[in-house]
Amino acid sequence: MFSAIGLIISVLVHAAKGEGLGGIGGSARLFGSPKGMEKGLDRITWGFAILFLAISILLAILKI
Repeated sequence: MFSAIGLIISVLVHAAKGEGLGGIGGSARLFGSPKGMEKGLDRITWGFAILFLAISILLAILKI
């Protein structure tokens, strides 16, 4: 459940064409540049996606 929530939040924080939800509270400038922030968010999002898929496959195999 935590990996799914983390994945949803990390996707919502990504900036779309504008600043999106990433601009709330000035966090778009938190890492110095928008490119640096996007690169970090991409890594976090990929991490949550891989974790979510791994847990889903494991649960499907174990049939819990």
